[in-house]
Amino acid sequence: MTAAVGATGFCRDCFTTVEADAKRCPKCNRPRLARHAELSELNIAHLDCDAFYAAVEKRDNPELADKPLIIGGGKRGVVSTCCYIARVRGVRSAMPMFKALQACPEAVVLKPDMAKYVAVGKQVRQMMRDLTPLVEPLSIDEAFLDLTGTERLHHASPAVSMARLQTRIEKEIGITVSVGMSYCKFLAKIASDMDKPRGFSAIGRAEAPGFLAGKPISLIWGVGKAFETKLARDGLTRISQLQRMEENDLMARYGSMGRRLWRLSRGLDDRDVSSAGVAKSISAETTFFDDISDVHELDRKLWTLCERVAVRAKAAGKSGHTVVLKLKTADFKTRTRSLTLPDRTQLAEVIYRAGSPMLAKEATGTAFRLIGIGLTQLADGDLADPPDMLDPKATRRADAERAMDRVRARFGADAIIKGRGIRKEP
Repeated sequence: MTAAVGATGFCRDCFTTVEADAKRCPKCNRPRLARHAELSELNIAHLDCDAFYAAVEKRDNPELADKPLIIGGGKRGVVSTCCYIARVRGVRSAMPMFKALQACPEAVVLKPDMAKYVAVGKQVRQMMRDLTPLVEPLSIDEAFLDLTGTERLHHASPAVSMARLQTRIEKEIGITVSVGMSYCKFLAKIASDMDKPRGFSAIGRAEAPGFLAGKPISLIWGVGKAFETKLARDGLTRISQLQRMEENDLMARYGSMGRRLWRLSRGLDDRDVSSAGVAKSISAETTFFDDISDVHELDRKLWTLCERVAVRAKAAGKSGHTVVLKLKTADFKTRTRSLTLPDRTQLAEVIYRAGSPMLAKEATGTAFRLIGIGLTQLADGDLADPPDMLDPKATRRADAERAMDRVRARFGADAIIKGRGIRKEP
């Protein structure tokens, strides 16, 4: 939270209003105070779950609370996420697992449990929607919220409503989140990263140009590694340099991206928070410990991924019209194959029956280091997998899968394992 002389605020624990010079809350005597000169005027929020996968696992297993935890697996896999203890030891998301374990050999490593994470993510999402219908998800564990006009409904400013949401998530779900408040999406997302974990930060209009001036250009949304290198070759590394340039000059050099650089460097972002945005695909992939060329072993891996995609699709209430198979060879060449289905699906069996023949055509002795499967052309799941009058067996398979889903929902993901998902030992 950016300090502000003469700014009143509130206690983040009991939400009591506090005066500008208060060091602790006058009601609960706690020091977690939120203060900013523009706090009551900021309506755009970005909420980000703290080390989400790891936090869920620590919630479910208290023995992990004080241990460095990595979610990932396999010597050639990568870190999906890690807890803050592991981060202090040098572990980072997307780091190769062998490097992560070199940095933190005592870490506990768990494979991702996507079904569980999706379920928790849906709980958090619903709590956001209890505040405002204008929720724009960015991923399973983060979203923008526009709380404009919600003061009368919640009898509180947007900032206080978001602080209450933080507390509710922590108490009812058992994980922590960080919140950024601002007048636009660009700065709200930056603010949510300023004080993790359990952070609550704000960036106002008056301070935005000065706040941004000393930051690297890579902070600007859309500036990736390649574009950052290009800008550096042109002598541009700091946002303050962009602030001194004319919009026309930047557009002449970099086209439409030049206009974005000019606007965002000044804190100008007129993008709306849109609840209509949807993911373009739902997929899952795995990198093997050792390269695999055996088609039967690859097929077994494929089935596991199909189940994972189906879980995500059902949890999100989505279905896909096209199945996409992804393979990466031992020399890092990627192959993708796709098949458009007669009807949209969210069933693992249907995804597998589309993907397996595509895999068989590719797995003719080639060694692969990665396999993935996914659904594209997404739509709502309500009309997915209609009864097939021409193939009664397909309808029975669909009914059987839905029955297994109900059993797993009650007794756990491992309550039923389909035969093709069991490894056959020699």
